[in-house]
Amino acid sequence: MSTMPTPAQTAARAKRILAAITADPEFGAFEAATLEYSADWQCFTGFPVIERWNLDSDKAPLFTEGLRALAVKAAVFDLTGDERLAEVPVAVPVDEMTHAMIAQPQLLARITGRIGVSVIHQTDQEHTDYTAGDFTHLAYHLAWGEPPARYWLVKEEVDRRVKILTARYASIGMDRAGREHDIEFAAA
Repeated sequence: MSTMPTPAQTAARAKRILAAITADPEFGAFEAATLEYSADWQCFTGFPVIERWNLDSDKAPLFTEGLRALAVKAAVFDLTGDERLAEVPVAVPVDEMTHAMIAQPQLLARITGRIGVSVIHQTDQEHTDYTAGDFTHLAYHLAWGEPPARYWLVKEEVDRRVKILTARYASIGMDRAGREHDIEFAAA
């Protein structure tokens, strides 16, 4: 098994990866496709944990944060060759944005193929237990400064907010935090 690179090594590589992604000739198409995908963003406990969540005003900043998260993960993989190590902790709303990005597989594959990196993300191995001072936070801070707290919510705060959302959803008949309901759609 490989050893984890330092946050400084990761930050330096992540910055280069992000610069290469954004310089790619298909980056604009990738960004447009990802942001257009917003009509399909239906997670009830990902983006909605953001206070006063607004799709129109939050999607562009979240796109930036998702790119940074993928760059950190790609950097760890590039430095170690280990997919498990590359699944560093990511905040829940940022992780949701990476899903929208990965839903553009052809564009993303062409971009990463041209720049020679691998995007690492596998749901059963992901870590959404991001917290201040962890590896991801340190690498991010060294690369781009302090992560925006609006999007980089620590796990304990996400858990607290999910409890609030779950109670609100239940009050309108949406059980299991929006994962089921008993609404019957009668024919008109």
